[in-house]
Amino acid sequence: MLTRIVQFSLRFRGVVLALACVILFYGFYVALHAKLDVFPNFVQPQATIQIESPGLSPEQVEALVTRPIESAVNGLGNMASLRSESIQGLSVITAVFKEGTDIYIARQMLAERLAAMAGELPVGVQAPRMTPLTSSTMVVLEIGLVSDKLSPMELRTFAEWTLQPRLLAASGVAHCNIFGGEVRQLQIQVKPDRLRAFNLSIQDVLNAAREATGVRGAGFIETANARINLQTEGQLLTSEQLGEVVITQHDGQSVRMKDVADVVWGAQPKFGDALVQGRPGIIMTIMCQYGANTMDVTKTVETALNEMKPELAKEDITLYPQLHRPATFITNSLRNILHSLLLGAALVAVVLFLFLGHFRTAFISVTAIPLSLLTAIILLDKFGVTLNTITLGGLAIAIGEVVDDAIIDVENIFRRLRENQVLAEPRPVFRVVLEASLEVRSAVIYATFIVVLVFLPVLTLTGLQGSFFAPLALSYIFAILASLGVALTLTPALAYFFFEHGVRDTRETQLQSGLKSRYGHVLNSISKWPRTVMALMVVACLTSLALLPFLSGGLLPDFREGHFVAQLAMSPGTSLPEMLRVGRIASLELLKNPNIATVDQQAGRAEQGEDPFGPERSELHIELKPHPTKDEDVIADEIRAVLAKIPGIQFDVMTFLGDRIGETVSGETSPVVINLYGDDLDVLDAKAREVAGILRSLHGAAEVQIKSLPGAARLSVRLRPDRLTQFGFRSIEVLDAIQTAYQGAIAGQTYEGNRFTDVSVILGETDRQNLESVGDLMVNNSQGLQMPLRELADVHETTGRFSISHDGNRRRQTVTCNPHGVDVTTFTATAQKAVAAQVSLPRGVYLEFSGASAARAAAQRQLLLHSALAAMGILILLSVAFCNWRHLLLVLANVPFALVGGVLAVWLISLFSEPGEGALTLGAMVGFVTLFGITMRNSIMMISHFEHLVNEEGMTWGLEAALRGAAERLVPILMTALVTGLGLLPLALGSGEAGREIEGPMAIVILGGLVTSTALNLLVLPTLALRYGRFGGIKQN
Repeated sequence: MLTRIVQFSLRFRGVVLALACVILFYGFYVALHAKLDVFPNFVQPQATIQIESPGLSPEQVEALVTRPIESAVNGLGNMASLRSESIQGLSVITAVFKEGTDIYIARQMLAERLAAMAGELPVGVQAPRMTPLTSSTMVVLEIGLVSDKLSPMELRTFAEWTLQPRLLAASGVAHCNIFGGEVRQLQIQVKPDRLRAFNLSIQDVLNAAREATGVRGAGFIETANARINLQTEGQLLTSEQLGEVVITQHDGQSVRMKDVADVVWGAQPKFGDALVQGRPGIIMTIMCQYGANTMDVTKTVETALNEMKPELAKEDITLYPQLHRPATFITNSLRNILHSLLLGAALVAVVLFLFLGHFRTAFISVTAIPLSLLTAIILLDKFGVTLNTITLGGLAIAIGEVVDDAIIDVENIFRRLRENQVLAEPRPVFRVVLEASLEVRSAVIYATFIVVLVFLPVLTLTGLQGSFFAPLALSYIFAILASLGVALTLTPALAYFFFEHGVRDTRETQLQSGLKSRYGHVLNSISKWPRTVMALMVVACLTSLALLPFLSGGLLPDFREGHFVAQLAMSPGTSLPEMLRVGRIASLELLKNPNIATVDQQAGRAEQGEDPFGPERSELHIELKPHPTKDEDVIADEIRAVLAKIPGIQFDVMTFLGDRIGETVSGETSPVVINLYGDDLDVLDAKAREVAGILRSLHGAAEVQIKSLPGAARLSVRLRPDRLTQFGFRSIEVLDAIQTAYQGAIAGQTYEGNRFTDVSVILGETDRQNLESVGDLMVNNSQGLQMPLRELADVHETTGRFSISHDGNRRRQTVTCNPHGVDVTTFTATAQKAVAAQVSLPRGVYLEFSGASAARAAAQRQLLLHSALAAMGILILLSVAFCNWRHLLLVLANVPFALVGGVLAVWLISLFSEPGEGALTLGAMVGFVTLFGITMRNSIMMISHFEHLVNEEGMTWGLEAALRGAAERLVPILMTALVTGLGLLPLALGSGEAGREIEGPMAIVILGGLVTSTALNLLVLPTLALRYGRFGGIKQN
């Protein structure tokens, strides 16, 4: 079959060249129109459910809302985990599904379960809703609005009713969260003293407001020849009109709304607030739809913002258009990766020309680069894989290898043509090219499929690590297989096209002849000491194995995205104004840093936000200037130094992507997470404090936090059933009065064009802030009896918890840590030993470590297990290629020597790394996998050539055959090693830069391994083959 393919390519070389051009142009078209993103989708299929439960305490939300919904959705098909958090007035439940689940079907099944049990929730609890389906990075743009002219309420109204609809209309936008400002309400702010004077209750006011603002349809009138619709008008739309509404008659006079309340435009009670550059403002976070192109959506949103600039200027609103713009990181990353690709390709071309000495032979080899890479891009596009830093990184790693097959083919063809040219009767060029191509073809195919087999374990990784590395492996494998197709078809076709009339210069280049001469002398000397060579090889391998325990690292490196998120936490019960005061101090101090462009604060939560934050928690989003003068790690330390000076706060500083990746791995943003599970919250709190204390005592511990501490201030109102019965009150009457007074009750809406505004009945702000007046709240029963709340309930101050977390239907308390000065893996191992030795857990309580270290360990286990299975396949393939088990072992001897170079490279890098930056990341481990495939390729080529000399050319195996075979393989092996190394050099040198964070460590490992494996291939392998090889007697097919 191979013979027929090569023969077809030679005979119909014009067709092959035409097809190559078509692929080339089509590949460019696909590349230019492909979806661009920063990463592949790395979040497992999941759905977040929000249930607003106005006024309910966290314990009530847990018992009445969270647990029923968890029971309803638990066990849903393909569900992997179920997490929840219950806070004051809100339940947030996250259902995570198994990989490969169709998220649309999963959401549909979830919606059906929610609809079936929505009626079982308590009165006043809103229907469960699923948050919009977004991309894994979620945010496509974050903007800020501030104004010296508009009030916070006017600014919020503009953002909500003018700007937000325009942004939501942009293609690819899923959702738009608004932080800050004041939500406008037409408020009836009741005065308790005036209610008492007229013997009215707050419920009377609410009923009157509902009747005044109600809207009813009136139907239609059917006549003999027409249908006439009835339209009713009479809804009160202004505060003045509503103030004139009569509530009741008292002493013969009408008691109007304005007699017992202030009817004004007021602000809805806030869940959160925002600062932009230390000033009160609005933050709008625009979310990207699932599967949408981040770059396209960003451009569309920015176009919409540009169109709104005249309106913004007219309202005297200052726009901060790039508080956070992930597209900038995408652009920088893709630019760096493309730079690495182009520079690597240029270096490869130079090396080929220097070694081959002929422009045409170099050109034939170089054509494999664009064709292989563009073919891989076409295949990735057909498989629905986006072009991102990971897939392009896979192509960048493959850039030196895609040319290997062509190099081997071209070098062998050109050498055979030179030999043919000096014969007395030269053979036909067609036959020489065909035989020369087939001579190395079997070995090349075996070597290529071994490279693919070596990479298959990476494809099988699951979870977050699979999301990152499977696309890299896929792009790498596509490129390698495409290069094999090029070498089978285009390379011989071009060789025959350019050398149809033979070659003019039959001499080797001066570089080749010089290298072979010196190489022969060195190899001849080394071949006399096979046992010494073996001993040195064993020592080197044992040394590298001894270094392995001292190498460590995390799951993924830090990404240089130019944006940091600082999570701030204060003591439970902290007020929103206090958190904003602290945030303003932090913002102004951070803005003094010359490398920081913008700082915004999101305190608490947005009305429709997914984060269950209370006012004691907030986030600072810190955007760096385009070209900071310091390394991002240094700037992060400077941010920590500023926050450390502010008393009373705990903080955690990370990149935005680090935040998202942490949430994906463990549900928390920190790299070290310890979850404690049980039923008794007090016991969990006590054990969490023990664990936190142990963590703080360890070297490198930083930013240790207990996520859900008790101690939030609370005013308990406990109804007294005996008093209720005695005076004829129903519990619901009292509870409704309390909720209306302090939470506010929506009586209706007023409409102005396409806008609507809630009409709310609530106590005035001064009365709401007075703890002493809660007991004075007057409550009326159905018979008109009026009594103060303190006569019907016990009212006293106490403390409680702000949130209650569940995982798998069990209560959970969480301790997190973000180590500095020590790598995450080492810190986690130390913490596990310390916690196991010092913490005694009562019955029914258990803990587990999760986070980056646990994910890395899981990925490492998967990689090792699947690599063992792949190794069995490689052994089977090698046993087919080499019928002699000695030759099989000779090929495998290169693997441990490749490990030596890779380990030494990682060790050297770790010596120059910052403390705590482990060099052996998951990317570096994947680099080892890649390295083993590359090195076995050259071993196969060397051993197969020895077999060819003995079996096909009739040489007797001995020193002469070994020296000749090694010399003839010298140039191809050196060229393939050099082009692979130089192709990776830009990635290695730029390791840690945007877009090269994952591929850089991989490139360093491969480069280190290439050095030692090439030395083994050229010096050790021929020596071992001469001593232990048994060539001859069996012809290889």
